[in-house]
Amino acid sequence: MECEFARVNSSNEEILEILDSVKVIAMLGLSPDESKASNMVAKFMQQRGYKIVPVYPKEDTILGEKVYRSLAEIPFEIDMVDIFRKPAAFNAIADAAIARGDVKVFWGQLGLVNNEAAQKAKDAGMKVVQNHCPKIELQNR
Repeated sequence: MECEFARVNSSNEEILEILDSVKVIAMLGLSPDESKASNMVAKFMQQRGYKIVPVYPKEDTILGEKVYRSLAEIPFEIDMVDIFRKPAAFNAIADAAIARGDVKVFWGQLGLVNNEAAQKAKDAGMKVVQNHCPKIELQNR
């Protein structure tokens, strides 16, 4: 499998500004399994005061939050999508985020890059972060 270099990405300074400004984060692919990175990141972000909105195909609640099956189902504003899905899913996620009209940040987790989807999100006015983890960024402050 060929790795893609993140050509569309926010600077380190912009990443910190993003983390200071967002409040509601939809986490796509948030696993109920406490040993998974997505769960550990979500729990850490919750403890830091962020509202986490799980988007997952199963479960009713994860980390005490109602689980939604898609971005379109979420009935309130979202500041950021944090994606724990394969890069091949990013284009559809970008389309869903654009369709919502309220998502300000399109974030691909550490090791995850899709420049086509990132450019689409950026062209729609979103800030884009790829190949970074918000938990690590907050811990490195």
